[in-house]
Formats: sequence, C-alpha cells, structure tokens
Amino acid sequence: MEDGSYTIGMARTMVITSGKGGVGKTTCCAGIGTALAARGKKTLLMEGDVGLNNLDAVLAVEDKILYEMSEVACGKISLFECIMPIRDNLFLLPSIGTSVALLTAEFFMETIEKLRTEFDYILIDSPAGLEEGFHRSVVGAQEAIIVTTPHVTSIRDGYKTSRVIAQYDMKRIELIVNRVRGEYVYKKESLSPEEIADMMQLPLCGVIPEENVINLGYAMERTVAAMSFSLIAAHIDGGERKIFDCTSSYKGWKNRLKRWLS
Repeated sequence: MEDGSYTIGMARTMVITSGKGGVGKTTCCAGIGTALAARGKKTLLMEGDVGLNNLDAVLAVEDKILYEMSEVACGKISLFECIMPIRDNLFLLPSIGTSVALLTAEFFMETIEKLRTEFDYILIDSPAGLEEGFHRSVVGAQEAIIVTTPHVTSIRDGYKTSRVIAQYDMKRIELIVNRVRGEYVYKKESLSPEEIADMMQLPLCGVIPEENVINLGYAMERTVAAMSFSLIAAHIDGGERKIFDCTSSYKGWKNRLKRWLS
C-alpha cells in the first residue's frame, strides 16, 4: 500500500546534512527527532558521522553507551542490542568511530533496510564535507534536509551540497536556516530565511533562532528553538507549513518601546 509516495508501515528515512561543519546539523537532527517522538512517532537517530560523533553528546547520553555500530558490523552484537532508548519513542544507533572501515555505505544501507519496518522515522546525522562519510549517510535516505546559517560560506556550501544530493534521486530536499538573529533580519542587516531559500532554490522547511545558551539533552525542550523544531516536525509529519518567525519580538510599537527602554 502507498500513502502518497511513501509505503505504509515503512520508516521515512531522512539525512540531515550541509556540506559544511559547524552549522548545527547534529542539533537539528536531535531537535527534529525529539519533536517527532513527542508527536508519538517512533524515531531512530542514526549516527552518520562515525569519526566525529556528537549525537550522543547533544542528547547527553555519551556516558551511557554500551555498544556501537562497528560492533554490529563485526558480528560481536546484534543490531537490536545496539539500539539505545533515549526516551519515549526516541532511540539512538550510536557510533564512536572505533572501527570506521567496517561502517561502509553498504552496511548503512543494509542496516536501514532492516530497521525500516521497526520505526516511523530514521534520521541520519551526516558528517561535514562531500567525501565517503557523506555518501555513506546519504545513500540509504529517501529525503534530505540541508542545514545552513545566514553566512555566505554556509549558504554557498549548502547549495553545492543540494546539487550533489539531487543526484541521489531523493523524494524531497528541503532547507532549514539555523542560527537566525531576528533583530538583524528585522533591520535588514541579514538575509531573511525566505531570501536564502530563494537563493538556494529549495523549499523552506524551518527556521531556528540563534540562542545565547546552548542546552543539551532534556534541557533542549525548554529552549526557544524547541518551538521551531515542533513546527518543523508538524511540517514533516503532518504537512503543516508554519515557519517560526524570528522577527516577531521586534515588531509592533510595544516591542519597539521595550527595546528603546532597554
């Protein structure tokens, strides 16, 4: 049976990537996964950056990992022993990069196929760059989310990455603009997320505001960004298209008065 272009009972597999490091791919992967899980969707986060893994750190579970993917690849443990529950409906398939050579693109594809009937969503955190690790992360995905920031180098690298990903015959490629400073956008000192999406020729999936404090693990739910991730999850899972407005707190006379007084 088919639901649109997706098979009912099979996980939607999405790679979170950018081509550039430091734009917030891992935080977006964890944030979207947490928001999908909160919607009751059984979600697996899969570590694609096997050399410089950070999903476990963002989820604040790095000291709780018992097994990792290379132990599955060498036959030491089963795949399901390696899957780590994080909270209700949210799971992690970790890698700490101990035997990177074993974690091939073929292994990733086989692993995803084995798990597609077990989850609603599989989100793959891609490493930076367009080398072997990128291919390994992308080859088993049906959809891609490009993460960029408003900086010109990030936009440029994100665009190049989207052109490469298009060669993988994805069902959907969308854009998240991360670390957006609403004040700069409001004052037209920075490109707006909509302008960036137009430049990159990608549909806008979501906007994540810049925050002065980075919260990890459960604290992520108490950030302003959590609201953005909830909107992104609603778009991915329910087709709703409501983009977080980072400029809302700068609009209107009350907000202008508040800023003037401060």
